[in-house]
Parts: sequence; C-alpha cells; structure tokens
Amino acid sequence: MPRRATSLLPLLILVSALSFAKKPDLVMMWPPENPTLKLTFGTFHDMGSYAGKMTLVSDVTVQNLTPKIIPRASFNVSLLDRNNVRLGNGLLIIEDLNPGQSAKVQFQCTSVGQPAMLNLAANNSGGVPTSTKAIPVMIVSVPPGATLKVDGQAMGMTPATVRMQAGTHNLELHRAGYADAKTPLDVNPDELPGGSITITLGGLASDTIELRDGSILNGDVVSMSLESVVINVQGKEQTFERNRIKKMFLVERTVTHISVPETAAPQNPASTAPQAPKH
Repeated sequence: MPRRATSLLPLLILVSALSFAKKPDLVMMWPPENPTLKLTFGTFHDMGSYAGKMTLVSDVTVQNLTPKIIPRASFNVSLLDRNNVRLGNGLLIIEDLNPGQSAKVQFQCTSVGQPAMLNLAANNSGGVPTSTKAIPVMIVSVPPGATLKVDGQAMGMTPATVRMQAGTHNLELHRAGYADAKTPLDVNPDELPGGSITITLGGLASDTIELRDGSILNGDVVSMSLESVVINVQGKEQTFERNRIKKMFLVERTVTHISVPETAAPQNPASTAPQAPKH
C-alpha cells in the first residue's frame, strides 16, 4: 500500500500542472504592413453549447499604434483550426481609441471548436480604420501658385493633391498680392478619391509693404519717391527709405472725376440796361 501512494504522487502533480496551464494569447497586427492596431486575444472560454456550437468569449486588448484618434473600427473575426478551416466567426467593434491608448473589449462568437488561428477582415473603409484612411484631395486656387498649408504643415504650391485622413482640416493659402485665405475642410470617411476643392483668393483690402527685416505693414500709401515711401497705418504716417523695402503691393484705386457744371456769371444790370438812342 505505501508503494502505491508513492507512485501516484508524480501523476497527481502532472495533472495539476496541466489543469492550470494557460494557452498563449493570439496577437495580431492590423494591417500586417504599417500596422495601426495591435490586437491581443486572450483565452477563449466556453460559455455553453447549443445545437453543436459553442459560445466562446475572449477578452481582447486593443492598442492604437497611430498618432490619430480612432473613433470607430469594426472587424469580422474568423476562428480557424490548424488546417486553416473556419470553425466560427464573430464581430469585434472598437470605439474612441486615443493615440497610443490601449483598451480591453470583450469578443463573443459561436464556434464548433477552439481556434488555433484567427483571421481579421475590416468592415469599413476598405479594410482601414476610419481615422487612418488617407483620401487624396486636390486643392486648387484661383489664381494658381499659392503656397498651401494643411493643418499648419507646408504642402507646396497650388494646384496640389494632398492625402488627408477623415476629419476636419484647416487650409491656409498665401499668394503675394492677394489676401490670405483660411478655411476648414471636412473630409468624409466615405469620400471617393479624385475629389477637389477650389478656393478663390480675394484682393488686398489695403496697401501692403514688406520690409527687408520681414516686417509687413498694411495701410494706405500716401506718397512715394525714389528715396522714400510714406504709408498711413491706423491713422499714423510712417516714412521708410526705399532701400529698406523689399516688396510693395498697392490696391488698385479707381478715381472718378465728377465734372461740376460752370455757373453762369451774373450779368451786370447796368450793362443790360437799354441804351438811349443816339441823336
């Protein structure tokens, strides 16, 4: 009897170790190239069976690998066996994931067995989460040749095609001799490639003088000569030597000449009096 008890001890230890063994997590990067999301699927727990199918639940840790917020992304998750045969599938939804943030969501699906592999297929934006899909938009200015900034970053000269993610972007256009233009642009996540926006630059509201030190003055040029320029800025006249001035942009002014009809001079009553006949 003592020998049997001794021989069963290693077996009991082995069974106990196997019962507490944990299957490795399934880690997936989406998309495989230049990933924006890291998804870690925990152990799939069997919550019950019905009609030959199990209801499996897994805690999924999702990490946003981009510097942009991901407001929503949804995936069809297929459960596969070692032979790449599908055992079941379910829907995984991710919402409001800030840049670099990780969140835990629960994934539930039906399957005929425990999965060995997973396959992801995105439901929106052709497989790219909404906020990371880059949509090409052509920016056109009238006249062309304006410097373009999108969200404060230089994008060259117009016309220019810029790839922008879904959301609201700020456009800034500058062209010498024209008023600067600033406008928001909303890019819809379902926007089709090939779209364009045309921005007409307005004329300057006042004369502009750009000095060689980079200063810019807006006002009314009062007078200029070969040596100096006088400009009225907010009611104060300032004089600058011509060698200090880099550029000048003068607003076109229309001068209308109104002719005033001449008033006939009153006649001298003495000159108009009838003269006496000469004898």
